[in-house]
Amino acid sequence: MTSSQASALLTGLAVVIVAAALFGALARRLGQPPVVGEILAGVLLGPTLFDGALSRALLPSDIRPFLTALADVGVAVFMFLVGLEFDRGMVRGTGRIAASVSLASLLLPCGLGMALGTLLVRDHPSPDRLGFVLFMGAAMSVTAFPVLARILTDRNLDRTPLGALALCCAAFADVLAWSLLAVVVAIVAPGGNPERALLFPPYLLLMLYPVRWLLGRLLKRPGVVAQPTAVLLATAFAGLLLSGAATEWMGLHFIFGAFLFGAVVPRPGSERLRAELSERVGLVNNALLLPVFFLVAGLQVDLSRLGWSDLGELALILLVAVGGKLVGAYTGAYANGLDRRISSALAVLMNTRGLTELIILSVGRQLGILDGRLYSLMVVMAVLTTAMTGPLLQAIYPRALALRATPQNMTRRRREPVTVGDTHAGADRPHDPS
Repeated sequence: MTSSQASALLTGLAVVIVAAALFGALARRLGQPPVVGEILAGVLLGPTLFDGALSRALLPSDIRPFLTALADVGVAVFMFLVGLEFDRGMVRGTGRIAASVSLASLLLPCGLGMALGTLLVRDHPSPDRLGFVLFMGAAMSVTAFPVLARILTDRNLDRTPLGALALCCAAFADVLAWSLLAVVVAIVAPGGNPERALLFPPYLLLMLYPVRWLLGRLLKRPGVVAQPTAVLLATAFAGLLLSGAATEWMGLHFIFGAFLFGAVVPRPGSERLRAELSERVGLVNNALLLPVFFLVAGLQVDLSRLGWSDLGELALILLVAVGGKLVGAYTGAYANGLDRRISSALAVLMNTRGLTELIILSVGRQLGILDGRLYSLMVVMAVLTTAMTGPLLQAIYPRALALRATPQNMTRRRREPVTVGDTHAGADRPHDPS
């Protein structure tokens, strides 16, 4: 890196950090998750305004590879933190309703997304038609678990029956959506080696048992939980990066390895440790690296070149994304005896996408599945579906009413109690910028 490149990179990073903070604060004042403002900041710094003159002046092309590298590290750390706070207990034993709502909120938008993919692939050629169709299904079916947790926390709904149930459903649905994305990546990864992909099941067993056991032994060392050390932080960073490198080498994406390493960290007795790790690592990541990711994502979004035909495609995308999630989740909840208002509120929450959707779209862009126009339209969908969550939730199920709810009065048939999960599930709040 030359002296001029270093100077441009540091100046550009400063602008990106300040812009993300200002737009995030503005979004919060408007009652929106900060991630909405941060995504918009990245888009506005890209080619959408002034035909890209602003981005070319602030971020010369010769420093963009460095920005991409920083963005990848930020995404890897974010996925590690999501895995660190992911409670497998929320998926297990949550009852029939959580599984039903999760499957319904995933299968319907996934099916509609694949149907839409068969239509859009004619105008958006992809190196792999099957991969494109499956990717559209995965992109439509995801629910942003960390963003949803933050929305519930900001409204003091995380410990309510509705909040606990929403988190359980989102966690289960995201596991399925990420699994589908892993299949897509394995199919369309350029230069992929199918033999390496066969190593993932043994690698998963390695992480779930020997690595988890070793981490458990480390956490039991005297003083580690009470006072996290530099060695422990180095272990966390090295582990997530090496795990990400392993899954990338296998032909999957590095996000899966980073998430897996966080998920295998033992939970019993490590609550304070996990909180401090999320606080220390998350603050730096949210303030520095994730804004760079929003910028890199925004540099590939050019809304100024969209025409009327693109607006028609955007309408179809929104119809499939929003309609599939709302109808699927509502049907799953109502069929299990939940009240109409509760079913509607749960459906609105499951429609949240945010940063998780943006990560999936970035994977699709890197693999060449999405062209520039379709990527831009999908980013708009991610922002709109996240922005509509708060206002719709307040209109359908005001916070005062949600705070008075109990598991018993959430159902239509009081004599048939519905298990909605423990309200402590909301205590898990992944540290994310939303």
